Amino acid sequence: MLTLLCLAQFMLIADVTVVNVALPTIGAELSLSGSALTWIVTAYTLFFGSLLLLGGRLADTLGKLRMYVVGLSLFTAASLVSGLAASGPALITARSVQGVGAALLSPAAMALVTTLFDGPARHKALGLWAAIGGVGAAAGVMLGGLLVSEAGWAWIFFINIPVGLVALIAVPALLGRTHRAANPAPSRGRLDLLGALTLTTAPALLIYGLVESRDRGFGAAHVWLPLVGAAAFTVAFFAVERRVAVPLVRLEVLARRSLLGGALVMLAASGLLISAFFLNSFYVQHILGEDALTTGLAFLPVAVAVTLGAHLGGTAVGRIGWRLTAAAGFALTAAGALLLTGLTADSELWTGLTPGFSLMSFGLGTTFVCATTAAMNGLGHQDTGLASGLVTTAHELGAALGVAVIAMVAGASLEGAGNLSGYAAAFTTSAFIAVAAGISGWFLLPAGRPDLSQGRVMAH
Repeated sequence: MLTLLCLAQFMLIADVTVVNVALPTIGAELSLSGSALTWIVTAYTLFFGSLLLLGGRLADTLGKLRMYVVGLSLFTAASLVSGLAASGPALITARSVQGVGAALLSPAAMALVTTLFDGPARHKALGLWAAIGGVGAAAGVMLGGLLVSEAGWAWIFFINIPVGLVALIAVPALLGRTHRAANPAPSRGRLDLLGALTLTTAPALLIYGLVESRDRGFGAAHVWLPLVGAAAFTVAFFAVERRVAVPLVRLEVLARRSLLGGALVMLAASGLLISAFFLNSFYVQHILGEDALTTGLAFLPVAVAVTLGAHLGGTAVGRIGWRLTAAAGFALTAAGALLLTGLTADSELWTGLTPGFSLMSFGLGTTFVCATTAAMNGLGHQDTGLASGLVTTAHELGAALGVAVIAMVAGASLEGAGNLSGYAAAFTTSAFIAVAAGISGWFLLPAGRPDLSQGRVMAH
């Protein structure tokens, strides 16, 4: 069960980055402009990130297994249409539907994990789940390079179909009566439509504004207006939820310190990792002149580093607690980022890029575990969908925010190999962000640690 649920989540996270290496080929075959290529990536993250909290609450109210099936069905069908797309608009539309399916599937799958496991088993399961966040992103680049070189860009989407069908059939079959017996019937009360509207619109406007800011800066009206709108809808959401009889989101759940701390750590970790992928993918292909396959292979040590970091991070959380583990992880991340400030046009791929990039990834692997296990600490089954939706929303928002900020700092260095000072500035900024995240996490994460011997969580 855990393998199947993690496999489904792996597909969703890998699809955030799998397109990056394929964009030049897609643009050439479909005759797409740079703006259209950007939206092939953005359409997925926009719908994925903006609908996650709603998807999490739907899992709590309509049933975790039901929303898992609906979300996975949408995602798998949209993957087929994406691979068959013969034009830019068709591909962007299919990617949007993929994002909707992912937003319904991800929180439901994570909620099933927390429902199926308790005590030390839950801690280990969530540690594995957390590792998927980093490994999936790195593997997406590797798979993209391999599939584009050997089979064609359409297969970055077709590969989802057999995996999706297996997970779609096997999970309900394995759960069977066990799931129904272990969990009360989902609530079928009236849906808070106004709360759902404001909850969905606020992150959608935020992600849109951040994505547009990459190319146009924050001064353009169609960039800052969505950001102002996101703030306004956020205020409206809290106002609505205080007044409705049956709120979509219970505000006392959002106010939990461990949940907020976990979401903040996830926001920073995702932003740092995905922005590093963005910069280093560009560096390998456009500065060092490597092909798609070599670019994909360059991320293999990164995937291994994230996996090792998550594994050791799960052990460290159980021994020294969330705060120390997160602080150590972000310290290693900052050190790796500083190593990357020395990249030049003459640097070797495996000796120049790999050490610092792998050290960053190892450190962030530990922080992913801290974020997930802290956020889900002490929650009842009725709120696990909402909490998992919030954590995954932080992952997607962090990715959008991290790339927007780092791309602005890198500036003209992304236009060619003549001046790499922007790369040094971008990785220096990443180091500062890692240090700030480590300090913030120290104050927001629980001060305790899971008691693995007795299945309790000691937090104070």
